[in-house]
Parts: sequence; C-alpha cells; structure tokens
Amino acid sequence: MGTEESARERVERLRVDIRGAVQGVGFRPFVYRLATSLSLAGWVANDTQGVLAEVEGPRSGLERFLERLRTEQPPRALILSLEASWLEAEGYRRFEIRESDRAGQKSAVVLPDLATCGDCLRELFDPADRRYRYPFTNCTNCGPRFSIIESLPYDRPNTTMRRFAMCPECRSEYEAPEDRRFHAQPNACPLCGPRLSLWAPEGDVLAEGEEALRAAADAIRRGSIVAVKGIGGFLLLADAGSEAACAALRSRKERPRKPFALMARDLAQAASLVAVSEPAAELLSSPESPIVLLPRLPGAPVAEGVAPGSPTLGIMLAYAPLHHLLLAEVGSAVIATSGNLSDEPICIEEHEALDRLARVADLFLVHDRPIARHVDDSVSWIVGGMGRLLRRARGYAPLPVSLKRALPSILGVGAHLKSAVALSVGSNVVVSQHIGDLETPQALSAFERVIADLLRLYEASPEAIAHDLHPDYLSPKWAVEAAGGGGKAIAVQHHHAHLAACLAENGVEERA
Repeated sequence: MGTEESARERVERLRVDIRGAVQGVGFRPFVYRLATSLSLAGWVANDTQGVLAEVEGPRSGLERFLERLRTEQPPRALILSLEASWLEAEGYRRFEIRESDRAGQKSAVVLPDLATCGDCLRELFDPADRRYRYPFTNCTNCGPRFSIIESLPYDRPNTTMRRFAMCPECRSEYEAPEDRRFHAQPNACPLCGPRLSLWAPEGDVLAEGEEALRAAADAIRRGSIVAVKGIGGFLLLADAGSEAACAALRSRKERPRKPFALMARDLAQAASLVAVSEPAAELLSSPESPIVLLPRLPGAPVAEGVAPGSPTLGIMLAYAPLHHLLLAEVGSAVIATSGNLSDEPICIEEHEALDRLARVADLFLVHDRPIARHVDDSVSWIVGGMGRLLRRARGYAPLPVSLKRALPSILGVGAHLKSAVALSVGSNVVVSQHIGDLETPQALSAFERVIADLLRLYEASPEAIAHDLHPDYLSPKWAVEAAGGGGKAIAVQHHHAHLAACLAENGVEERA
C-alpha cells in the first residue's frame, strides 16, 4: 500500500460546530443516521449555541459526511454557519447522541411553531393508527416549538412538555433512529400526553376528550362562540356564515369594524371563499401557515360582518391537529380571531381566559399543555407573486436576522404601534413575535414579558437599549427607565430604524 493511500485510510476525527435553526428539527437524528450509514463513529449533541458533533473514520468517509451534512439537512433546518476542524482520532467505537451541553453562551436559534405535517395529518384521520383523532400529535417536522420552550438547549426537560412522562411506545419511538419521532421533544399520544376539556364560563368541566371536541363543534354550528386554547394562545371561533354569531362576537369583543380572520379546513374550502392563486396556495399550505389576505369571491358563504366593506378576506388553513379535527366536525369555515379584547394581548392560560373572556365566549375548549409565551397568528399578503409579511409571529418568530459580524448585546424596544422587540445575540438579531399596539396596561405588560422572556432565554444583559425618539410613547419611557442613565438608552429616529431594518434583512452594509 502506497504512502498516499495509507494516509487516506488513516482514521481521523472531524469536529463540526453547526449554528442556525438546528434544534427541534430532527438534526441530531439526521446526523446519527448519516454517520452510521457511512460506518463512522463519534457523537452528536445539542449545546447552547446549536449542534456539536465529532465524527471519526477514514478521511474519504469524513469528507462525504461533511458534504452530505450541508446538502441533505432536514427540511425545516436552517444552517447559518458550519465550522469544521480536523483533529487526531480519539478511538470512538460507535456513534451516539449525547446529553446536551448546557454550558456556554446561549445563542442557539429557537425554531418557530410549525403547522401539522402531511404524515401526522394522515395518522390523525387513520382509524388504524394509535394517534387516531389525537389533538396533540406531532413529530420532528411539525408541532409546537417556540410556544413551549422555557430555556436552551431545546430538550424536553426545558419545555412545558416535561410534565408529561412518555409511555413505553412513545419512548420507543423517541429512541429509535429510524423513526421520524426520534428525539421529537413534544412527542406524546392519547395514553401519556395532553388532554382536552370543555369548560363552561364559570369553570365547570362539561366534557373531556373526544366528547369535548364534538360538543365544541356542535356549539359552533349552533351559533355559539367558543374560546379554543391552541398552540400560542386562545382563538375565538364562530360560524363564519352566521351574521348573528359575527355580530355577537363584535359586540362582546368590542371590535366594531376591524376584519376578523377566517380558518378553513383545507385549500379546497379556502378556494370556495377567496381567489387562491398558486403563490397563495403555497403560502397557505406552508409549514408557517400564516393568515393570507386574498380577494373575496362573489357570493362566498361568509357573513358580511366578517370584513365589512372589504374586498379581501384574511384566511388561514387549520394548522394544529386540534383545528383539523374541529374544522372536520364543523364542516364549514369559521371565524378565528385572537382570544382577547381589543388592544389586549391574547390569553395563553385557561384560568386567565375565564377571567378575561367570560363575557365573550359561551364555552372554553382547553387542554393541559402549558403555553410558555403568547404567539399570535402571522399575517401576510401576495405582492409581485410573492408572499410578504404584514405581521410576524407564529411560523416565523423568533427566527433571527443574520448579520455579517457580531454585535454587542443590544435591545431594541420597537414602536408604539404594531410593536415587536429585538435582541442582538452574537451575529444574529432575534426578532420577537408580534406584541401589538401599546395602548393598554395589558399590552404594556405583554411588552415587558416579551422583553424579560428574550433576556432570560438568552441570558443576556444588554449594553444598550435602542428606542423611538417620541418622548410620550410607552416604549421609550420604558427604555429610559430601564437604562437608568449613563447613556445606555439610545434614541433612534423611527424612519431611520425602518430603513436600517430593510438593509439588515437584505445583507446590505454600504451606505444607502
């Protein structure tokens, strides 16, 4: 054997440091399967910044591993950076998924909540499947993420799912590398996972499980308003074709004219209400599943009060298993508006919902999986044949804007209207979910909670707080008070901030 060939066959160690949206997307199982398929040894683990792996084998196998790592990543993964280094072999005998490393600066990208994937949807309606009609089914390609994580790295003990101990079958799936639920952190089934209940406005339990779901659907068909606890908070559901239900919802919610969003069972049902172009169909059925503003069809069976005088309707598809089951039972599209009063944040906890929505909802369909933070539905429209966001929340937040260089830790506290906040973490700027207009004490409290949540999640202590110039807005007042003097609060002209954000999102650093 020649010298060159001997060198090529010598066992080496490759260390790979991967940053981006690589937690909660099945990335570690992907690395495991890739390494074992190439007969490589080593390990992979989550850490507070992303995913770390060490792989050993012949140089040719390690090079194939590195190439396929970049080109065959899981569908919902987003690699922002990948650093590889060659080291002396350690003598690993097998490949394993190790316990997460919780030390170090926290900068891992947290994945947004994702709409139910096709595989889970098929199981949901398959009478032979053990998750048949289970409202909380999910896998590594779909389900809750941002709304359940409480700390980094993204592991089940760090989420609101930690209270649910997996049954033997779910544990077997979780530990089987060939299963799509391999290390799916919210994994659950009817035996061991969250459960539904139907409550009266006084808090009395009226029904549970399948009976609760069917009773809620019957109530919607009869014209009642049902508050439904979803992924990122409560939605108020009502029959979209009923003028009486729509009028009652407007009166109780104190929302006289602003349009209500609709939820449809599938694309076919949506296409009976609005003009669905090819780009709109792709956006509606995407994993992000936003509300999309689309032209209303003449004669569409939708109450005029849903969007008075508007030629467009805001519509989304069912995006959680619970929604799919409800819409299948109701049989028609429903109004699906945020579970709040006007200018207040949405409710995320069932007893809070009873307190704040008792005069709005006739019934409450709740579950026992806690929501870590409120996440509204995102809103988009089609411009130039492409989807453009009007409100960035579920499906998109808190994905970052990536910069070409690292920044000191800076907190941006956003505008007075359509508020959101942002935090720089290394070379990423993490943008929060939509908060809303800072017009009420409840909205200001939500604004403060979102800031505290981001700072806690990333264990950040901002060196500066950027705020609007307007002296009477609540966010600048908060920033100046929080900064406590010393030049830490930095005033930024509103329209300059808009332009700077556009430049950052498009990777432009030169003068404009």
